[in-house]
Amino acid sequence: MSDKMTAIGLMSGTSLDGIDAAVLVTDGADFVEAGPALHVPYSRDLKIWVRRAIKAALEGRDGAEEIGKAAGEVTYAHVSAVERLLEKSGLNRKNIDVIGFHGQTILHRPSKEAGVAGRTWQLGNGRTLAEETRIDVVNDFRSNDVAAGGEGAPFAPIYHRALVAAMKERPQCPVGVINLGGVSNVTYVPEGCHALDLVAFDCGPGNGLVDEWVEMKTGEHMDEDGALALAGKVNEEALRMMLLNPYLRRYPPKSLDRYDFKLDQVKRLSVEDGAATLTAFTAACIAQSEKFLPDLPGGYIVCGGGRHNPAMMQALRERLEAKVIAAEEAGWRGDDLEAECFAYLAVRNMKKLPISYPKTTRVPSPMRGGVSHRKPV
Repeated sequence: MSDKMTAIGLMSGTSLDGIDAAVLVTDGADFVEAGPALHVPYSRDLKIWVRRAIKAALEGRDGAEEIGKAAGEVTYAHVSAVERLLEKSGLNRKNIDVIGFHGQTILHRPSKEAGVAGRTWQLGNGRTLAEETRIDVVNDFRSNDVAAGGEGAPFAPIYHRALVAAMKERPQCPVGVINLGGVSNVTYVPEGCHALDLVAFDCGPGNGLVDEWVEMKTGEHMDEDGALALAGKVNEEALRMMLLNPYLRRYPPKSLDRYDFKLDQVKRLSVEDGAATLTAFTAACIAQSEKFLPDLPGGYIVCGGGRHNPAMMQALRERLEAKVIAAEEAGWRGDDLEAECFAYLAVRNMKKLPISYPKTTRVPSPMRGGVSHRKPV
């Protein structure tokens, strides 16, 4: 096995917008070189099946037909994404060493107390993906961590560390990396970028609540360009009530399911004021999380879909004292970062390196993760 490997990472997040696929050349340590990437939207039918599977999982109906159907559909959507990426990039599948396949999360319930096993569930069949693409696959990254008493999330910190270490001009260390997906999380990358000193946790909602609100009120899937939030006014009383959520007082490591926060406090507000209040809530949760960091970051780099929302970025800049920049200003590919991350984690799996750490997921010691599936001979 050569030092550097070429991997494809596949990520489908809780927003259910589709699959991000990205090529990464890496040694699984400090060398990272991004290759071609693409986004494949989920079809309307696939979204419906996944939503039904999520509902069944939340209701405890593990053997539901909807879950089996969604798992098959998700797997073949990822097969198609790999084929499209290979075709677009002109890469030969023989030159791809491994695929990192996250799968579609339908349930994430980490343990809240010692001795009680948590649970995390990502749909997608790694063996089928390996057979259909004829490339080795690593999937099921989170289960090992959860079985050991970890939170099973976030898993991007070790990749954030590599990206910061590879920067020619990095912000003043320590660096904070904020990811704005369905939920928001922060990674604290310390001076020296030592993996054991990484701190990471989910802060609160990311785009999830705003998306849910806008879809409920307008039928649109998101607050495009933050237009609704920018036209609205933050309801301070609703915001104050939302900030009483006990999760926000829990010490990290800690992680969330997208559905852990509700819209109850904003239901009587106008669509604009609701969007403004929920956007402020996301930013306030991130600002409150600073008290759990070893030191205040010298700067923040924001990745994930939320960085495209000017209202969200404005709210973060108002509430965080350090400089806040979007991933692209740091030379990163903000839309492809999570896909790149699972390519990186797949290579670490193949090199028998840990992917989660005590201060990122609460595991007792640095832990390897992922299940390998060999391509057909």
